[in-house]
Amino acid sequence: MDRTGAIEALKTDPAAVSVRRSLEVYYGDPARDAAMDAFYAQFVRPGDLVFDIGAHVGDRVGSFRRLGARVVAVEPQPPCTRALRAIYGSDDGVTVVEAVCAEAAGRVAFNVNSANPTISTASTDFIRAADGAAGWEGERWDARIEVGSVTLDDLVAHHGVPAFVKIDVEGFEDAVLAGLSRPVPALSFEFTTIGREVARRCLRRATALGFHAFNLALGDTMALASPQWMSEARMAAHLRSLPYEVNSGDVYCRSARRPR
Repeated sequence: MDRTGAIEALKTDPAAVSVRRSLEVYYGDPARDAAMDAFYAQFVRPGDLVFDIGAHVGDRVGSFRRLGARVVAVEPQPPCTRALRAIYGSDDGVTVVEAVCAEAAGRVAFNVNSANPTISTASTDFIRAADGAAGWEGERWDARIEVGSVTLDDLVAHHGVPAFVKIDVEGFEDAVLAGLSRPVPALSFEFTTIGREVARRCLRRATALGFHAFNLALGDTMALASPQWMSEARMAAHLRSLPYEVNSGDVYCRSARRPR
C-alpha cells in the first residue's frame, strides 16, 4: 500500500480514532505540502540526516523525505507511532523511535491529552501554564503513561550527526536541548506565549552549543518572520515582545558550520 492509501486506511481505522483529526489536518493539502517543502529546503538538502523530535503523525517527516533526507522520527505516543509505521514503514529512509527525547536516557512520565494528542507533553510546567489560560480552555491531560527516553546525543551515536533537528514537544524543548552536547548545523524549537521562559532557556543552550543566528516562524506560516537573522539577545527581546495572541511558533537556530 502506498502512503496515500495508508493514510486513507488510517482515517477509517477505529484503532486510529485518536489521531484521525491530525491525519485530516496534516495530510491531503498539496499547497501546504509545497509551502512546507520550500521552507525546509533552506535547511535540508538531498542526502541529509534529519531528526524530527515530536514527529506526531509525520507531516514533517513527509516533507523531509520529499527533500531527499533520511529521517529519524521520535514520538512517544503509541497511536502516533502506529500511524508513522503504517505510513512510512516500507520506507528505508525513515526510522521511527518510540520514546521521549529528554535530558537523560531512562523512563519518564508522559501526559496524554486524549482529545487533542498534538499537545500531549512530558512537561508538567506546560500543563500548569495552560490551566485557565486564554486559548487553552477545556484542554485536559487525562491520562499518563510511562515511556522510555533517549537523548539527542544517543540519537547521534546511533544514527549520525543530523544536518537539521526539528523539536516540537510542548514545553519540553529545553529538556531535549539539554541532552545535546555537540553542535549541529541547524535546528528549530517550538515556543509558546504561555511558556516564554522555556524558549529563553533554549536560546541560552543553543548559544552555548555554538549557534549564533536566530529567526522565527509564527504559527504554521512556513515563512521566516524577519528578513534578517538575529542575535540571541535580539531574539530573546523579540519573543518577550510578541503579543500573547500569537500563541506559538518556532525559533530557527543557525550555526556557521554549514554555509549555504
